[in-house]
Amino acid sequence: MKKVLLEMEDQKNSYEQKAKESLQKVLEEKMSAEQQLQSTQRSLALAEQKCEEWRSQYEALKEDWRTLGAQHRELESQLHVLQSKLQGADSRDSQMNQALRLLENEHQELQAKIEHLQGDRDQCSLDTQDLQETMRPMAPDADGDDCSSAGSVLGQ
Repeated sequence: MKKVLLEMEDQKNSYEQKAKESLQKVLEEKMSAEQQLQSTQRSLALAEQKCEEWRSQYEALKEDWRTLGAQHRELESQLHVLQSKLQGADSRDSQMNQALRLLENEHQELQAKIEHLQGDRDQCSLDTQDLQETMRPMAPDADGDDCSSAGSVLGQ
């Protein structure tokens, strides 16, 4: 019986030893799991912080995009207005150029008429001078007899 008690005591010690080893192993695993949990929680906190930073940047970029879109639309509108004004200016420029060509043509025609009229005037002046020179011999004599010279001019 003593032997049985000793064997039971040995078994008890053996079980206690195995239980202690198992408990030690479980505790080590628990500590390792807790360390992993803490590491994972830190990683999660960092990831959440990064996520919040990215979200904030995304919102800022989205707002910038909206602002740029509005500015783009405004600039396009201004561009269309300026293109319209440019077309109007081009049209007016074309009309002005056409009017200028017409005025230049009219100026040339008037200049030609002026030259022609000056030529006519010069010719008339020469004709008048010739007529005056022709009429001079018909001027009355000192004795007042101008009939003989008038007849000679009329005969010419």
